[in-house]
Amino acid sequence: EGDVICVFSQYGEVVNINLVRDKKTGKSKGFCFLCYEDQRSTILAVDNFNGIKIKGRTIRVDHVANYRPPKESEDWDEVTRALHAKGCGVKTPPHTSSDSPSEDEDVPVKKQKGEDCS
Repeated sequence: EGDVICVFSQYGEVVNINLVRDKKTGKSKGFCFLCYEDQRSTILAVDNFNGIKIKGRTIRVDHVANYRPPKESEDWDEVTRALHAKGCGVKTPPHTSSDSPSEDEDVPVKKQKGEDCS
């Protein structure tokens, strides 16, 4: 999990990560959900990471409609509790371009990444 945050933090602050694991074995299913603090970071990461190779694997990075924080647990920190209640990307800055409405405004602040996160 730390390696994933390290790699993806070069484009912004990662505020939450949900490493999806097999319920029976506890092993990584090879993908996770990751939430950035702001929308610009999400867009940069999707644009720059989708299709690259990390540790010999080509990864898929994309936006998702709804960020899925980890299942409720006593170990949740305040950020995870807030994300579960309000969703990801509550700090998204307003669109500042004077051009016509950008596709950025419709892009969710969540993404799914297809790397073995273990």
